[in-house]
Amino acid sequence: MAKSALKTSTRRQAAAPRELRSARASAAAPPLDRLIHERMRLGIVSALAANESLTFSDLKGLVESTDGNLSVHARKLEDAGYISCTKSFDGRVPKTEYKLTTAGRRALESYLNHMETLIHKMRNT
Repeated sequence: MAKSALKTSTRRQAAAPRELRSARASAAAPPLDRLIHERMRLGIVSALAANESLTFSDLKGLVESTDGNLSVHARKLEDAGYISCTKSFDGRVPKTEYKLTTAGRRALESYLNHMETLIHKMRNT
């Protein structure tokens, strides 16, 4: 057997237990909701869970974001159906208001339950 083939074969054998452990871990717990897990989006969803609705400016202040960054993350959450966005005018001033949807609240609850399970498992090991 050639040296490079031997190295590859050895690497595959060494990787197998790690892959098996990873498969067991993923079978034990569902994967995290990557959409909510990102820091800024988790902040947005959490802020909206604690408030009935928030204007763009209020939300921006709570999550300490720039206009552009908040817009991009809010759009991803809106596209997923986790938040709703209502645009209106207060006189001539545009007003954007966000609310957490039922799907967003369920996704946040699921995410929090997952995190609590992980924390509990870590503390008991």
